[in-house]
Amino acid sequence: MSHLAIGHLYTALHAACASAVARVVEANGVDVSFIDLGSDEREDALESQEVDLLVSFWTPQDQSLERAGREVIGQLYQPQPTLARRKKEGSSSPENWPQEGYSVFLVAEDLLPLAQKIQQAQPELAQLPLEKVGEGALFERVQDAGQAGEENPLVLAWQPHAVFHGDLLEVLPDPQNLLGRPQEARMLLRAGLREEMDEDLLDELSGMMLGNRVMSALDYAVSIEGVDPDEAAEAWQRGRLLGR
Repeated sequence: MSHLAIGHLYTALHAACASAVARVVEANGVDVSFIDLGSDEREDALESQEVDLLVSFWTPQDQSLERAGREVIGQLYQPQPTLARRKKEGSSSPENWPQEGYSVFLVAEDLLPLAQKIQQAQPELAQLPLEKVGEGALFERVQDAGQAGEENPLVLAWQPHAVFHGDLLEVLPDPQNLLGRPQEARMLLRAGLREEMDEDLLDELSGMMLGNRVMSALDYAVSIEGVDPDEAAEAWQRGRLLGR
């Protein structure tokens, strides 16, 4: 095959991931195009073969997309709901994080039910006001809270994310396993693609691993620094990304 259409959700994180995958594909002599998708557009894009390879596929939450003839490959990173707090001097031990005296609970929009579960399990957090924050606004919201010096936010967000790149946040332990097991970010081949794809390329993609640390750095480069996803992927490929 001479061309591969890569589908991804229209966020900086997923665009950067798609560009990193494209680097591997292009190194094998195959041209690439990108298709931005909404979450509910992925099924039709795969069924119509508008998309050959979907890189925005988290399992088990997206398992409904795994229909007959489609194939799941690789493990790019492991999305995980993560509790964190602003990193600062004078904080209590991470093991005692519920007693920190937070002012607000900043929660990624789709993790609100989990935040409520955490509040029920931790009496110290029961009265903590919840504030839903969109994925694109989270970094600025957390950064502003620290600069104001008045807020002490507790954060619940998916990792990887730009907010976990650098030393802005301190990840907190989860001894009660309230956050559950991580998802697996994998790739989904449309029906019939395996027969069309070079076996060496398929093997390379199947063994590709970015990891959460790299993905957070990619997200930071694209969404915070304004780097083009392809340039961020090149920095990763050349070993320059994590030194940013």
